[in-house]
Amino acid sequence: MLDNLEAIEALMKQAAIAAGATIVTSTFHRFVPQGVSGVVVVQESHLSIHTWPEVGYAAVDFYTCGDCVPEEAHKTLFDGLQARDYELMVVERGLGPIGSAMFQVKHTTTARPVLAAASGMTPVLK
Repeated sequence: MLDNLEAIEALMKQAAIAAGATIVTSTFHRFVPQGVSGVVVVQESHLSIHTWPEVGYAAVDFYTCGDCVPEEAHKTLFDGLQARDYELMVVERGLGPIGSAMFQVKHTTTARPVLAAASGMTPVLK
């Protein structure tokens, strides 16, 4: 699956739709000897993926605004890739002062859930 450009592109589009995003366009590339990278551009921003089939790994980023629900995209991708493990990091971005405009809200893996600090926000950038 991680080396199948057509399947990865279809799955990424399904994930965008599941999240409630509006697809604008997409572009994907298969590397030789293996691996796929691609982007689905949505009105709300974009989803990107990079795969390393030789080690059974895929990295996905979903940048969004508006009413999208990125967690729904995660569910679609987790199931579609038949993943055994995952790491999910939710980061709030904004237009605040430099050094305070990006906060880790939640960090979860299948092995151990890690929640943000009691304040609900942990700075990622300083």
